[in-house]
Amino acid sequence: MSVANAKRTILNPTIPFTEIIPGGLHPGEMIVIQGCVHNDADRFQFDLTCGCSTKPRADVAFHFNPRFSSSPQIVCNSLQHENWGREENIDLMPFKQGATFETIILVLCDVFKVAVNGVHILEFKHRIPLEMVNTFSVSGKVELHAIGFIPDSAVFSKSGDLSIPYKGSLLTGLIPGQHITIKGHISLFPHSFTVNLRCSQSNNIALHLNSHIKSGMLIRNSLLCQSWGPEERELQYFPFSAGNYFEMIILCQLPQFRIGVNGSHLLDYRHRVQDLSSIDQLEILGDVELQNVQLW
Repeated sequence: MSVANAKRTILNPTIPFTEIIPGGLHPGEMIVIQGCVHNDADRFQFDLTCGCSTKPRADVAFHFNPRFSSSPQIVCNSLQHENWGREENIDLMPFKQGATFETIILVLCDVFKVAVNGVHILEFKHRIPLEMVNTFSVSGKVELHAIGFIPDSAVFSKSGDLSIPYKGSLLTGLIPGQHITIKGHISLFPHSFTVNLRCSQSNNIALHLNSHIKSGMLIRNSLLCQSWGPEERELQYFPFSAGNYFEMIILCQLPQFRIGVNGSHLLDYRHRVQDLSSIDQLEILGDVELQNVQLW
């Protein structure tokens, strides 16, 4: 995931590390942490705190603590008035000693969601009001390459750029009213390109848009339980041509996706995946060069 769109990015910080979060935390924002676990690591931790006082110790809204013991686990907790609360233990260890990682902490109005290397790991419900959290710290046997404090208006590439094939994360899933904007150029000698909205947990494809440039055909479908459904092919006009710029907007509405290209409505596609929050990946393949991908 790229941290280029961060409201603040810190590169190669020294550990232990403490930083005031610019503007505090707000629902929909993310903290992206890229680094490497030490070969001899026994534990490390990320803490979201209410200030950086040591005496008395500042409250900790979210304590995220991977531990490499005989039974590796992640321990999550909060600290209020210098007293630890109830531990929440996850018997799952996505981190490896000596290995690089990317951790994403997604801030929602009621929980923190954590993903490691593109896989959702856990949720931790807020015990301290979000508006009180203003500091992020890291300690333990870990090396960090980058920390990004990310606003809530982007789809982020797992490879860190807009290269094809493009794979982006929508960590909050989709909700009605959101739209994805895809800007780019069709290749000079194209065959086709594809846009998929996928569900990582089930491997379903909620929306499959396959544009065949030479034949002027745009096929729509969904893949559910490893089976393709009926294709939709009807189209009033075909908006893509070799070498030309395009801007596609996919609007998520309650009953359907509405797709427009270059400022004109193109088609509607009724939802075949009803749980919109499960739609958490964007994939773009084929003969296209991307300029920008954005979630609003």
